[in-house]
Amino acid sequence: MKKQLIIVAGLAVAAMSSSYAQTLNKGDQHILTQLAQANMAEVEAGKIALQKASKQEVKTFAQQMVDDHTKGLQAVQDVARSKNVTLPTEPDAKQKRMSEHLNSLSGEAFDQAYLKNAGVQAHNEAHKLVASAQKHATDADVKALAAKLQPTVDQHLQTVQAMEGGKHATTKQ
Repeated sequence: MKKQLIIVAGLAVAAMSSSYAQTLNKGDQHILTQLAQANMAEVEAGKIALQKASKQEVKTFAQQMVDDHTKGLQAVQDVARSKNVTLPTEPDAKQKRMSEHLNSLSGEAFDQAYLKNAGVQAHNEAHKLVASAQKHATDADVKALAAKLQPTVDQHLQTVQAMEGGKHATTKQ
């Protein structure tokens, strides 16, 4: 009986350490949360732009944002799931305010605000986020995810800067 208890206890410890091995430290969990929220915000803003943009090039960019950031969100969710991390299911308060602001605009004012806020500013922030994650994340999968997302973020930033004529190329928040 004592031997069976030891075996059962050993199996319980092994199961706990197996699940523990798949959890992330708070910093890496925070990185995944930020990546998820950034992708959700871009998808949401892109959907608004598909409805409200006045220029075809803005609608084309918005569709690319919806497509690429939906894929990016899926990649973040896959890593989070494998690490037993629960992600938020909606953008944060700041991102919701941006969506509300965009919804209040129309025509050229909408196009300019979308390109500036969801385009240049958000992608400058996303660039910093993925670069920082590659440096500071301790989990190899989180680092690899950031490296995978980097080229897409950089391409989006270059595209939107070209659309704006580079006038917001150094926008910082």
